[in-house]
Amino acid sequence: MTARKPYSQACENNKQVILEKLATLFSGPKTILEIGTGTGQHAVHFARNLPHLTWQPSDHPSNYQLSEPWLSEANLPNISEPLSLNVSASDWQIPTISGVFSANTAHIMSWPEVEAMFQGVSANLQAHEAFCLYGPFNYSGLFTSASNEQFDTHLKQQNPAMGIRDMDDLKRIGSDNKLVLESDFEMPANNRLLVWRVHGT
Repeated sequence: MTARKPYSQACENNKQVILEKLATLFSGPKTILEIGTGTGQHAVHFARNLPHLTWQPSDHPSNYQLSEPWLSEANLPNISEPLSLNVSASDWQIPTISGVFSANTAHIMSWPEVEAMFQGVSANLQAHEAFCLYGPFNYSGLFTSASNEQFDTHLKQQNPAMGIRDMDDLKRIGSDNKLVLESDFEMPANNRLLVWRVHGT
């Protein structure tokens, strides 16, 4: 009997528009680490439609097995077993990767965890490889919509360490970790897709 699959409506809503960007950004054979795989809906959709990629799911040690019902049912040859990943660990202990994707994680993580994620991404990517970060973001301390402001309040009520992150802060930690913001794509529902690249010397 197959385990009941977890479900995220947000993943269903945004998976196709994200796929269209990733198809361009990850055009050649690559192994892509997904940080915060969650239900696994994104992993299945992207791996199925981008068969040239090897998709490496990962999530927090307390959550990394959540995606297994989706991954098992899909049974795709280019999805690896999900990894337990604590972004704050000094050594991520992951296979060699050539790109990173993460959706709706920066506002769930604490700020030190966001900093650790950027540090780990930079440590595991080579020059010019891409880190794609999807979600809502603020600009110069301002919300881009009333709904994002309400969402931020909701997050902080759950945990004061959560919250929508500001682009000025993200650019600073990007710069500290040799990650340069290459593109900032407008996406549905007041979200963005940020494309960072490891600065090459």
